[in-house]
Amino acid sequence: MSPIAQILGSVLQLFNFLLIIWCLLSWFPNINWYDQPFKTLDKIVRPVIEPFRKIIPPIGNIDLSPIVAIMCLQGLFGLINNFL
Repeated sequence: MSPIAQILGSVLQLFNFLLIIWCLLSWFPNINWYDQPFKTLDKIVRPVIEPFRKIIPPIGNIDLSPIVAIMCLQGLFGLINNFL
């Protein structure tokens, strides 16, 4: 695997990890998203989630867009591993 593919794969895995943490933290209503480090995490993850939310709006209290985003990131990671 080329160094570029390794770097891209590592960045995608890191973002996937941050997305999962963001999802888990969203279950706790007492988290203040305006305090650090939550604010930084939200600024990193939310721009990626928003396009998926436009396609798949939340159903009541259930938001499926992070699941779709994780699946797309995993697919992109697989493509990077296969082509690079």
